[in-house]
Amino acid sequence: MLFPVSGVKTYIFIPPLVALIVSFISSLGGISGAFLLLPFQVSFLNYTAPSVTATNHVFNVVAIPSGVCRYIKERRMAWPLTWLIVIGTLPGVFLGYYIRVLYLPDPRAFKFFVGCVLLYIGVRLFLDIAGLAKTRKKAKSKAVDEKFKERSRQVKEQQGARVAAGLPPEAVVKTISWSLKKVEYEFWGERFSFNTLGMFILAFLVGIIGGAYGIGGGAIIAPFCVSVFHLPVYSIAGAALMGTCLTSIAGVIFFSIIPVKGGITAAPDWFLGFLFGAGGFVGMYIGARFQKFVPQKFIKLLLGTIIVFLAIRYISQYFIK
Repeated sequence: MLFPVSGVKTYIFIPPLVALIVSFISSLGGISGAFLLLPFQVSFLNYTAPSVTATNHVFNVVAIPSGVCRYIKERRMAWPLTWLIVIGTLPGVFLGYYIRVLYLPDPRAFKFFVGCVLLYIGVRLFLDIAGLAKTRKKAKSKAVDEKFKERSRQVKEQQGARVAAGLPPEAVVKTISWSLKKVEYEFWGERFSFNTLGMFILAFLVGIIGGAYGIGGGAIIAPFCVSVFHLPVYSIAGAALMGTCLTSIAGVIFFSIIPVKGGITAAPDWFLGFLFGAGGFVGMYIGARFQKFVPQKFIKLLLGTIIVFLAIRYISQYFIK
């Protein structure tokens, strides 16, 4: 099938199938999967026009609500974190839009930019997995991992189960305090906190990168919250996805209605975006449903491996003509 807006020619079932698989894996860590779909569109579908970024935003808008609803149902939404991400990234997305269409229209330069972003994310994840950050907050996050292992062991012994038991019903996010200085919440008997201003600044910078990259920012916010702020992935996944969804809505609007100089088309390929989103909608729900059965360390290792592989590939192509 030929998609006239993007010029992509592929079987109609390929976009939703790829999106389903990608979003299932990535949503385990609170990431929509757009950061993996972008390389797929650029490298495999040869969709290199600036509008590929807007199409990625359409995927986020369609796919993410199912996962967010699942996290809300399980009461694992950190609402103060969610609104900080949204408020910080929205203006950044606007700036990212102009950076993408004015300074990164060349496919090779865009791939290099994408590779640098992915490499940063991957390195942060592996540093966290290696346990190099020995802080009090890191110890609290590790305590959640130990509780997960202990609960799984107990259930296996009592019921003879061969699979992980997952999080118990009482493992929910409870906001303790929220001020301009600090946000504090409780998750599974452990208290976690982060600096409000620091998170806002991070969200703003991530919004700029996410706006240009077409990921809404969640692919950077989620790993950063886990590896730098040492927040448990089970408690930040919903907030990261919600922030990505709302900022992607803004991204779609910017790319669709704001004129671009030089005759560059930046409006999304709506049909292609919706096909990706349809598959992502299913994958996102399944991923959010099963996340509580997967150990944090495995989630980080899986995402880190995929991200670093793609980063090396994209950075190397910039230097090979």
